[in-house]
Amino acid sequence: MLQVAVNEESNFSIEREDSKWIVNDTATNCDISQQPNGLISILLNNKSYTGIIEKIDRKAKEVTVRVNGQLYTSAIKEPIDLLLINMGMDLKANAKAEPVKAPMPGMVLKILVTPGQQVNKGDALIILEAMKMENLLKAAATGTVKSIKAVEKTAVEKGAILIEME
Repeated sequence: MLQVAVNEESNFSIEREDSKWIVNDTATNCDISQQPNGLISILLNNKSYTGIIEKIDRKAKEVTVRVNGQLYTSAIKEPIDLLLINMGMDLKANAKAEPVKAPMPGMVLKILVTPGQQVNKGDALIILEAMKMENLLKAAATGTVKSIKAVEKTAVEKGAILIEME
């Protein structure tokens, strides 16, 4: 059985028995197939949807799918994940926070955090200008800002460490 949280709001328990999908203990008529053009065809309770996978994060076990223009991020917990959480050994919670690196060369416009500041996943950290566009870099996980390596109004190369997290 899988536990799936969609957009951190809706939680579902999903399992597959024979050729049926069981969602929250209810048999659901569902068929999902990937099309040759890269789109995903979803038939759910006799309603048809078209989606496209925007992002797959295997490490975090998250999938982001766009369906009818709406983004849905699903965080998946497998039985082993649930067992570890019940034993107090949540690997995600104990994971070392990765440093924030420049995804492309650019200019640091504004640093939005200070050393020692607590940040949550999705919090804005830094604004990087690249190709005349402002890019808001956000925290990938909850943590504490250990140190800031970037300096405002200076150029950085792709892959340069901007902020160290702990």
